[in-house]
Amino acid sequence: MSSTWVFAAYVCAVGLPLVLLRFFGARAWYWHALSIGLALALGLTPTPSEWSSPSTDLMIGSAFVFLLVWGLAAPFFRSHHAMHPKAG
Repeated sequence: MSSTWVFAAYVCAVGLPLVLLRFFGARAWYWHALSIGLALALGLTPTPSEWSSPSTDLMIGSAFVFLLVWGLAAPFFRSHHAMHPKAG
């Protein structure tokens, strides 16, 4: 497998969740916590031997990175609208 494909897959796996968080924000914290849990489960689950190939590893790795970035970057994209009392 070409290193260009690997580079493109991981750039998309990091860039896409950041773009989605930028435009849509992080509204529900539990979806992001669930994505971290799913990423860890996906990363710690052994791949069956009949699925062992570079393209499968790339797909699983990209999904892992996507879920992990989406979950860990959420606090940086939360909107903190504080209610200030009116003076007077």
